[in-house]
Amino acid sequence: MSQSAEARSFPTVSIYGIPFSKMNMVQTVDYLVKAVASGKSHRVVTGNPEMVMKSLQNPVFRKALATAELVVPDGTGVVWAARRVRQPVAERVAGYDLLHELMREGGRRHWSVYLLGASQDVVDAARAKLASLYPGIRFAGVRNGYFTDRDDEAVVSAIREAKPDLLFVARSMDNQEPWLAKHQAALGVPVMMGVGGSFDVLAGKTKRAPAVFIKLRLEWFYRLLREPTRIRRMMVLPRFAIKVARDGDNLLQTK
Repeated sequence: MSQSAEARSFPTVSIYGIPFSKMNMVQTVDYLVKAVASGKSHRVVTGNPEMVMKSLQNPVFRKALATAELVVPDGTGVVWAARRVRQPVAERVAGYDLLHELMREGGRRHWSVYLLGASQDVVDAARAKLASLYPGIRFAGVRNGYFTDRDDEAVVSAIREAKPDLLFVARSMDNQEPWLAKHQAALGVPVMMGVGGSFDVLAGKTKRAPAVFIKLRLEWFYRLLREPTRIRRMMVLPRFAIKVARDGDNLLQTK
């Protein structure tokens, strides 16, 4: 299931063809609660500047983002870009926070959850952490993310048989969104979302930025301080800012 921006039941802003939701966290969670109740497949993308820039270079990646039922503005650069073209989003909706909000709702409603991605020890630790935080959750399955295209059919089949309400996938950015887009129909999960490095944080392998960094919109800087090797990857942020400043309202167009 995918839908055009015109068919969405909530307001969006198109940033280089990617339809970012203008909803705040509460509205986003409410929308996804209804999605689970509907039983229809909804794919959630936690979009940031790095993903937007990649979408401009990679048509497959671009389609994966553009066809998602919900793209939330996870990234202060996206929030800034929307404000710059006078189409502001309500707030940043961070993927890690959204994961916890959905788990909180799921605990109350006894949803089932499938975790896919990272190494086996990390995903097992993430499951244990989530189980302790949200005892009402049922875990339909847990699997590491180390598999190839040849294993896709078996992985998809296992998830489909488990029939989870939520599917969280933690793989590399290059793989995560296209994989979910490719197998969305076969998976048939009401809400599926790529969560990047969230399992590593849950497992205690890495730390999320302290609240003060998040409040000051410097989470990216904290990650850079902890992992200086990310400098080359982080260079996409100033490139995104320069492009947005140069393109102005043109970024509201398809490309």
